[in-house]
Amino acid sequence: MYPVITISREFGSGGHSIGEAVAKQLNIPFYDGEIVNRVAIESGYAKELIETQGEYTSSTAMWFDISAAGTMYFQSPQDEIFIAQKKVILDCASKGPCVIVGRCADYILRKEGVRCMNVMIHADMEHRKKRVLERYENIENVSIEKRLAKKDKQRKTYYKYYTDKTWGDFREYDVILDSGLLGEEMCVKTICDLATNYPE
Repeated sequence: MYPVITISREFGSGGHSIGEAVAKQLNIPFYDGEIVNRVAIESGYAKELIETQGEYTSSTAMWFDISAAGTMYFQSPQDEIFIAQKKVILDCASKGPCVIVGRCADYILRKEGVRCMNVMIHADMEHRKKRVLERYENIENVSIEKRLAKKDKQRKTYYKYYTDKTWGDFREYDVILDSGLLGEEMCVKTICDLATNYPE
């Protein structure tokens, strides 16, 4: 039986597309946008808020949460969204092999003892810029590097806050693939091959 496959990814590296293709090839469920929909039901927050608060944060926002927590009982919307996401992720994994993208799923599942294969997808800046410019309209090339760096920083801050681990640290993953060098098809094939022969 395949493990649950989690996909962590740098913004613009193609992690969503790779995860979706892996799920299709292995004929197992794929969870990314669906998690947003389910968390919206669980938490009562709008999907737009969950999309922006479910993986990203700023150092300023976290400083406010920590400061407020020290003076009174306080659970921010982001904390509530994380709790709801954790519940949904564990429920998805409990139903069998699947692919889950982002949202600290690698940490959440490993901590709960779920058999999973944690994958990190990254790429060099030029490949990421090219992909983002092709996929998203109305993004100026002049600001794309700052946008990519900001997204990665926000994911890193979010991951550190909720896991006390370092996002992107090779020790936290079973497989790390450079989609810029290998291409998406090779990344998909590699993940599928490894999942098929993953240790019980």
